[in-house]
Amino acid sequence: MRVHFIAIGGSAMHNLAIALSKKGFHVTGSDDVVFEPSKSRLNKYGLLPASEGWNTDNITSDLDAVILGMHARPDNPELKKAMELGLKVYSYPEYIYEQSRQKKRVVIGGSHGKTTITSMILHVLNYYNYNFDYLVGAQLAGFETMVKLTDEAPVIILEGDEYLSSPIDRRPKFHLYHANVAVISGIAWDHINVFPTYEEYYDQFVKFLDTIEDNGKVIYYAGDTDLARLMNDSSKEITKIPYGSLSNKVENGITRIVTDYGEIPLNIFGNHNILNLNAARLVCLELDVKEDAFFEAIKTFNGAARRLESLGKNANTAVFKDFAHSPSKLVATIDAVKKQFPDRKLIALIELHTFSSLNKDFLNQYAGTMDAADEAIVFIDDTIFLQKQLEPYDEFIVKKSFDNTRVNFFNNVEILERFLSGINYKGKNLLLMSSGNFGGMDLDALTGKILSSSPE
Repeated sequence: MRVHFIAIGGSAMHNLAIALSKKGFHVTGSDDVVFEPSKSRLNKYGLLPASEGWNTDNITSDLDAVILGMHARPDNPELKKAMELGLKVYSYPEYIYEQSRQKKRVVIGGSHGKTTITSMILHVLNYYNYNFDYLVGAQLAGFETMVKLTDEAPVIILEGDEYLSSPIDRRPKFHLYHANVAVISGIAWDHINVFPTYEEYYDQFVKFLDTIEDNGKVIYYAGDTDLARLMNDSSKEITKIPYGSLSNKVENGITRIVTDYGEIPLNIFGNHNILNLNAARLVCLELDVKEDAFFEAIKTFNGAARRLESLGKNANTAVFKDFAHSPSKLVATIDAVKKQFPDRKLIALIELHTFSSLNKDFLNQYAGTMDAADEAIVFIDDTIFLQKQLEPYDEFIVKKSFDNTRVNFFNNVEILERFLSGINYKGKNLLLMSSGNFGGMDLDALTGKILSSSPE
């Protein structure tokens, strides 16, 4: 099979390219720019384009498939030639489905927790050397790539994103996988640039249910009112399995879940992660992993990358980084750290970075989301509005939208770093939340300063 990737440098795209190359496909690719770590990883497998840019000579009639990445434009010259030649053009989720038609497909959907639930399932299956394929949105310990595709594996675990599939395929990715077993962790409005109203966003989950194979199963969080309504309204002939939290307690900074097999200590914490764990448990039961075996394996799960990741700690303070950026994720992450360290004050910083979070029409969705923090900080890199072609706004709008006059607002990373470095952190934790990079701030250096200023 000969496959060409347009925009091969994307996170999922370059991982899929590597997976297909390992499968024995002849893989080529192009991109206008390739960043790290994609660049080094593609180079390792001999897949890095010889030069950056688009070249119509890459598109030949002997290609079996062209896979189009999300950051390519609809008028891409290679895409235009592929269509002129009548070649089959796929989005990457569409192609993954083509490669997994004969497998049992487990699709993890929902507005939050997708990566963590998927990572938990992968960790448990890997712990017991199960034969499985996968697609996950983060690099995991013990997994070389974020995508694995083989002919032999009978099951594939897919993180099901609700964002668009490609520049010419406006369907959400998770609609294309046709799950045999699905998870929906919750519904909280996101991607305002694609779904300008909550109703349009909600409707994507209605359609997702319809894509589940007949006689399939959906595992869903019953505590989400709108999700419960979706399940009640659906006449789809599938088995609906609700879940909630598991009994748990926190002692000496360690969360333990209480089970019929005893108390299970965890390396993760927070009610949202207990919910994620329960969803993963139910999926693993569907894959014939016994419950006691699941709990034994999950004790060694250290979390998905950038999800409540510890940057450093001592006896007086801890610094965490989290991917949280949407309103529901802020609330869950702040609540988790507060409950895990009830005797410490919490300094919480959110960088508004996504299109939705920067959109003035969406900003009031953040009202009250940082109220539980002892000190709340909002940061916007002052160059981002120009990059995303959005109208900038000031501190007054931020405080009004967050409905919190105590919010500190910064739009200059150097001033923000000086502010953070000047805090006395004894008896306090710092939580850094963003899907971006905090304006390029060196978080390891900042953590070092914080820990040295509050020695044990």
